[in-house]
Amino acid sequence: MHFPCISVPAGFAAPEKFHFQSLLFRTIILNLGHDLSVNLPFSTGKSILAWLKSIKSKIVVFAITATLIPSLGLGLLSFRQNEAQISDNVTLELRTLTNYANREMELWIDKRVHEVHVTSTSSAVIDGLSAIEPLGTDMVGEDPRALAHYLRSVQEKLDTILELTVVNAAGQVVASSAETPAMMTLPDDWPQSSLTEGLVAVPVHWNKQYATATVSIAIPVLSYDNILMGALVAVLDLRTLQPDLKSATKSPPGEVLLLDPDGRTLVSSHADADELMQLDASSLQRLLAQPGESLVFDGLTHREVIGLADVSAELGITILAERDYAAVYGAWIELRNMFLALVSALVLVMAAVAFQMGRSIVVPLQRLIRAADRIASGDLEVRLSATRHDELGHLTQVFDQMADRLRRSHADIMAANEAMQQQNQVLETLSITDSLTGLHNRSKLDAILNDELARFRRTQRQFALLMLDIDHFKTLNDTYGHVVGDEILAAVARILLQSIRSIDYAARYGGDEFIIILVETSAELALKTAERIRSHVESMCYSVSDSTITVTVSIGVVQCQPDDITPTAVFTRADHALYEAKRAGRNRACRAP
Repeated sequence: MHFPCISVPAGFAAPEKFHFQSLLFRTIILNLGHDLSVNLPFSTGKSILAWLKSIKSKIVVFAITATLIPSLGLGLLSFRQNEAQISDNVTLELRTLTNYANREMELWIDKRVHEVHVTSTSSAVIDGLSAIEPLGTDMVGEDPRALAHYLRSVQEKLDTILELTVVNAAGQVVASSAETPAMMTLPDDWPQSSLTEGLVAVPVHWNKQYATATVSIAIPVLSYDNILMGALVAVLDLRTLQPDLKSATKSPPGEVLLLDPDGRTLVSSHADADELMQLDASSLQRLLAQPGESLVFDGLTHREVIGLADVSAELGITILAERDYAAVYGAWIELRNMFLALVSALVLVMAAVAFQMGRSIVVPLQRLIRAADRIASGDLEVRLSATRHDELGHLTQVFDQMADRLRRSHADIMAANEAMQQQNQVLETLSITDSLTGLHNRSKLDAILNDELARFRRTQRQFALLMLDIDHFKTLNDTYGHVVGDEILAAVARILLQSIRSIDYAARYGGDEFIIILVETSAELALKTAERIRSHVESMCYSVSDSTITVTVSIGVVQCQPDDITPTAVFTRADHALYEAKRAGRNRACRAP
């Protein structure tokens, strides 16, 4: 059928072209549906109906429907990329949160260390510690209450400090701003950096005495002559760090929490910090196993969160940043669900169209399949009647012609197949057999030895290998000729085949060398077999031109070892054993160590 030519402007976009083609297709269908009211020639209407009934028309319909699939795929890909972008952005924001909190925490610690260091260098502390316990004596000096009063006055001015305690060089408490000072152990050797940076005496933990998270730092107290007199220990209130964990203007959305090793919240930027519970142990392990990577888990600030964790190198606590999962992915999830609903509807429509198309195509194809199955099973008396006038009808006719040809040539095919199988058997035998001796050739020998080595590594079932060499074979060849030499090789090969079991293997290694593989045989039994072969060869007499030839062999015996990885390793050890047999005088069997 020929349609009128309609020119499409070059500026049409792809969607406009698709819309134009859809309008043209629908116009054709509507005209066909109103065939009674359209004055078309009979032959033209019949051609259109034939085209609509052909498989080609069904494929065209399916192709038009299939154009929806790329759009769905691109939509899903777009959602996936959008999700990945959201995840990357959230991860970057959470890393920014943890980095900001870590930096602020380090600055907070440095400031507290500076305050305590200033106090430790004050004359009140140095003179007080000297007066209370003079250096080099065991006498107790002035009353330490004056020094304790000074420590309390300093502590009241610094709201971040809960307790100030002065200890002597032996670690004994001399004076404290608290009635019950916290006990701690100071190092015997102070690091050089402690003179300016201090020393974390007690890491961050939950202090039951003060009902808050605390960290204790110690600053050495030096005399005017730079002699270590003791230390000033400050217990810091970590709650004062809360306003600095997150900036209202610089920090991205999210909450920052400081956790102890058990996952308990010590300090948090969340408004309801007192109501936060302990983080699940499995979630904490996952976060610490992938530092700097965002994960989804049951959080502390919301039911389901996206968070990542980092560990403070200075205080040894976990810095956790969280964002509400629903707030991050809420709009994306809603749009995704709407898209999936639309896809589901389109899938149902496409399934209905495909079902109708498949039914019109598959039913006749099933007849052909059943007929083909019968032919495949050996029934060549299959005949189909072509009742359709489309491509499937033509295919049915061709199928009947093929079945007729198969019936006519079946006998010829079977005969050719049988001849081919016989030739294949001959070729297979020739490919693995030495033509002179009838033993396995070198290629087959390597394959057998590889299999035996693999079996030995798998089951630890040992095997032995014999390498034989005919003594003075070159002299025999030079004296009596190569024909006699070939006959001697064949005679030795027959003795080898008669001396081994059916499960063993004999092969010609090359020239006048032979290899025997004895399956599941120890070196002792292999040595007996080698001696039996040597004796049989020695007793063989060969007459040439009224002279008798005596043939002897030298044999090297080896047993498989765990370090035998390749056939070359086994052949090398067997060759050494064979060389020892020749060096010892030939006509003997030697076993490799």
